[in-house]
Amino acid sequence: MFTSFSTALSALNATSTAIDVVGNNLANMNTPGFKMSEVCFRDLVTQSLGAGLGDTQVGFGTGTPFTVREFTQGAIQSSAGVLDAAVQGDGFFVVNDSSGNQYYTRAGNFVTDKSGNLLTDTGDTVQGWTAIDPNTGQVNTNGPIGNIVVPVGTLKPPTPTSSFTIDMNLNSAATADATSDFSAPMKVYDSLGTPHVLTLSFQKTGANTWSYAVSIPGSDLVDPTASTITTGSLTFNASGQLTDPAPGSPITFTVPDLADGAAPGQTLTWNPYNSDGSGKLTQFGQPSASSASSQNGAGAAQLVHVGLADGGSIVAQYSDGEQVTVGQVALASIRNPDTLIAAGNNNFQLSERTATPSIGVPGTGGRGTIAGGSVEASTVDIAQEFTNLIVYQRGYEANGKVVTTADQLSQDTINLIR
Repeated sequence: MFTSFSTALSALNATSTAIDVVGNNLANMNTPGFKMSEVCFRDLVTQSLGAGLGDTQVGFGTGTPFTVREFTQGAIQSSAGVLDAAVQGDGFFVVNDSSGNQYYTRAGNFVTDKSGNLLTDTGDTVQGWTAIDPNTGQVNTNGPIGNIVVPVGTLKPPTPTSSFTIDMNLNSAATADATSDFSAPMKVYDSLGTPHVLTLSFQKTGANTWSYAVSIPGSDLVDPTASTITTGSLTFNASGQLTDPAPGSPITFTVPDLADGAAPGQTLTWNPYNSDGSGKLTQFGQPSASSASSQNGAGAAQLVHVGLADGGSIVAQYSDGEQVTVGQVALASIRNPDTLIAAGNNNFQLSERTATPSIGVPGTGGRGTIAGGSVEASTVDIAQEFTNLIVYQRGYEANGKVVTTADQLSQDTINLIR
């Protein structure tokens, strides 16, 4: 009978711990990326009474309960934060605190500081890649991860045009004289980002042959008389397809010195063919008209917006409409996340039982994906937590009754000798 005191007290202690866990779960029901903890009770060693082996067994109560964090997927909720992100599937964002200690989190409500560092809302730096591969122009994710720094108020330098294309049809029914004249504008940029409008002029000179000329306004040049940059001829076959210049022989010319002081000797390449070898210029029995054009230059532009896109890429948008990927958020895959230790601020740290994290690009190596403009909600189920709270309350009251009953019985036993 007297062991019932310690047995009931062990239950009171264990139930108190369980209520603390429920209270923590409910306190974090609105915490982004929070993972609820489940209480696991365990019994203590039993003693056998009497001469039999295990015929009568009486336990010593319950031990301190284990808590198991359930890393289930939380609901993905849309948010107004342009840098918010949510992990869909397995994986954790990698963050560093001010001392350089590495942590892992599922909370993706990110912000930037005045220097452009991507931070969690508690001030930890988000890890990823920002180095740009000079060959591909894409973010290089093969190197080590580091702090992600997004551009803040920067001016994108201009890109001088080096090549352009134009899609058009020249009317095969036109007369081979001045009445067949047709022209199309082409905007290009110099090294200072100043736009210039080239004029591509065409005139039919005979059956299936056309002449062309590329000119620039004389006011744009140091020498206004050099406005005609280049001339040549085009030949089409009986099917209206371009045959001369031949595929793989783009038209190349150099722009005369410009009056605005831009770098001299700007070379432009005009490719009249598609990548599959078909001509961008055709000669069919339809009115002469251009249908599309493109060039690879751009003027200087002001940064107007930085956001986090699906997949975890950091995208900068400039005033000219161009969007440039300037960073990539990393994800860490951990095989046994239930061994992680909560470190506060929505962060987890490794324990001695945690497998080595595998850090890489989202969507690869078994890692989940990242949804931009979203946050992952807490996994706390308020209905289940209230149910648990009622169960633990009743358990505490029941074991309290065991203590008072054992105390009454002990008093009765003492009174027997009086």
